[in-house]
This record gives sequence, structure tokens and C-alpha cells, in this order.
Amino acid sequence: MIQSPAEISPVVIRLGRLGDTILLQPLLRRLHLRYGRPCQLLALGDWTPVLYSAQPEVAGCIPLRSQYGSLLTRPQRWRATLALRRLRQSPFYICEPDPRARTKVRPMLALAGVPAAHCQFIQDTTMLKDEHWVDWLLRFGDTTPAAFRDTHPPVAPSSCIAPQLQVSAAERADRDAWLRAQGMLGRPLVLLQPGNKRTLRWNGVRQADDDDKSWPAQRWAELARAISYRLPQAQILFCGSPAEAGYLNTVLAACDTKSLPIAAAALPIGRLKALLEVAHSMVSVDTGPAHLAAAVGCPLVVLFGSRPPLMWAPRSASGSAVSVVGGLPGQRVDDIETAQAMTAWRSLPTRTCTPAPTGRSAAESTDQSAGCAG
Repeated sequence: MIQSPAEISPVVIRLGRLGDTILLQPLLRRLHLRYGRPCQLLALGDWTPVLYSAQPEVAGCIPLRSQYGSLLTRPQRWRATLALRRLRQSPFYICEPDPRARTKVRPMLALAGVPAAHCQFIQDTTMLKDEHWVDWLLRFGDTTPAAFRDTHPPVAPSSCIAPQLQVSAAERADRDAWLRAQGMLGRPLVLLQPGNKRTLRWNGVRQADDDDKSWPAQRWAELARAISYRLPQAQILFCGSPAEAGYLNTVLAACDTKSLPIAAAALPIGRLKALLEVAHSMVSVDTGPAHLAAAVGCPLVVLFGSRPPLMWAPRSASGSAVSVVGGLPGQRVDDIETAQAMTAWRSLPTRTCTPAPTGRSAAESTDQSAGCAG
């Protein structure tokens, strides 16, 4: 009789940004199936526990606000190291391709007493030409730390190779209360995401010529007006992080908000995730919230600069539409014309089967996600 391997929680480490953390989800699901227990995730930012709050493949998140600074002067890094020490008998998957980040991780692993035979590093799995990051991560997940090679073989590949995130009941209740308070409940919601991780510097908004992901405020305003004319019952909402509130107001100032239903809101990640679950659609630059939209099944248009979509385009596990505009070598997002973005948005198929907000009927929910087509 063949004895089943002992169940154990893998530890996954990724010190990336929002989009990087979302792209981990298929790997986390694969490792959960392989080792029998959900993963422990060490990742940057306050967004990680929110993203994975309703995910069965994650047992817990080890918070780390910053990878920078000495271990001696950063109490949170010490706490993270102690958490890793408690997990040191687990398999460790370090998903850090950046050498600078790896130099921050290795001292933590050494201080935590994690055996080298328990560690697997993604740089030992060569990335293939034009390989999507999710596919690279999944191939990495099929490799095995030396200490576990005889006991935990890879599982059969899954047909799901895209992130899929769930929305909690608390997030839905918060979303519905917020929509009601804003007078937006029951209307189709089109989200526009103008900012990206490079938009803001310590001294304000980065100059447009120094940000190849930036799209001019005037084109955002033109797009918002065109969508509003095409779908007059819709609420157009520019969204971004609380740190981007000033930038959102700058974009909003270019719009005709007196006669058209166009607004802006700085949204915490949990509320954004829940809004995307019921939104009609989203148009975004190539940034983390675009990956979040695809992961919860929101029809999406993504404006790419020179980063190759083959490697970075958002993926949707639910099959919701993802339309990429741009992405040619040497291209900037501000090379994209408003008409191109509008054509891509109009081509999105009708969204179906969105959850009804709390206290509303399914028939009322249909208005929230009325289709784009036409």
C-alpha cells in the first residue's frame, strides 16, 4: 500500500507590487493541491491580506511593509523572520527574479534557520522566450526543494492558468453601502484607472515624458465623455489608490462633470475588488488594478506601452474579456489615440451573471452590468 505524503503548508515569498501579488494566485492554488495544505504568503504591502482574504489556497499572510533597511533597524522584518522560523520545516518557494530583492530574502532565511534543502528559487527555472509570468510561475511550482523530492511529486497540470480572486461577504456589504451613499447603486458602473505605480514621485506627479505608461488627462476626459454618450445610464468612475487622490482630481478637472455622470474616488483595495465584481467594465493602463479586474471577471481594456502583452497581459479565469491596446516595441501609452481605446471598449461582450448587490433582486442587478456591445 502506497502511503500518502504528509500534508504541509508551503511558504511562498514574493516582494513585488499589487499586480505581481495577483499573478501568484495560480501558483498558490497549484502548491495547495500539491502539498495538501494552504500556503503561507510573505509579500509586500497592506493589499496582500485583502486580496487573499477569501482564498482557500492561502492560510495566512506574513506582512512586510518594505524590503529595504537593515534587519537591525526594521522591527517588522524581524517579526517576519520569526514567522519564517516557525515555518522552517516547510517547503519554501522564493519567487524573486530581482537580484536586489533576493539579497534581502536570503539573510532572513538564514536567520530563520530555514535549511537550504527546503528552498527553491525561481531564478533556477529559466524563463522561456515570450513566456507569460503566470506560466513561468506554474513551471516553477512543479519544481521541488531537495528535501521534498521523494515525498511530494508534482500534481497533474491544471487547466486553469489565470488568477481568480473571490470577494468576501464583508467586502460586498461595504461596496453596496458605499454605492448607496454615493447615489450610484443600481447603475452600470464603468471604472477608469489612469494611474500606475510610476505616476507619483515623492515630490508629486511624475512628468508625462518620464512615464511611458501615462495617458494624457485630456484623452481620459474624451474617453469618459464618449462612454457616457454611448451608455448614458452608466456612472463613469475614475479610480485609484488613496495616494493618487490629487492626481484623480487633476484628471477629473478635464471632464464635463456638470452635465455627465463622471466622478472620481480613491478606493481601498477591498472596495475596488468588490466594485470590479459587479462593474460593467474597466479601462486601465498596464497596472495592478487591471490584473485585479481580470481576476474577478470584469470585462477589461488595457492600454499598454512597450511592455510585451505576451508576458504581462492580465488573464481571466472566468473567461471575461481582456482587450489589449498597444504593446508594440518602443511604444508609449500616449501613442494610443482615444478612438482606439473607445473601439476596444465597444468591442467588449456583454457581461453576464454578476452577483446582485445586497438587498437587490437579480432583475435590478442586470442594470448594473448592461452590455457594452453596439
